[in-house]
Amino acid sequence: MGDLPDITQINQKPVEELTYEQAFAEFEHIMSALESGEHSLELSLSLYERGQKLAHYCTDLLDKAELKIKQLSGEDIIPFTPPD
Repeated sequence: MGDLPDITQINQKPVEELTYEQAFAEFEHIMSALESGEHSLELSLSLYERGQKLAHYCTDLLDKAELKIKQLSGEDIIPFTPPD
């Protein structure tokens, strides 16, 4: 996580302007920060709120990607089952 922004500056860019990869990396960074328990209650609440927005945004992007794949393939997506 070396190239991620400092946790106190993480809320600068609107979620909607992030790529999936950026949003997911930031979400992971926030989760690590919250799990550490080293931040004030105010900052923790702010991080939690940002984390919720990021989680919903990532889920929405994945849902849209799945729909696009279904539309392009013209079939239902078959869940992947790894070989035994």
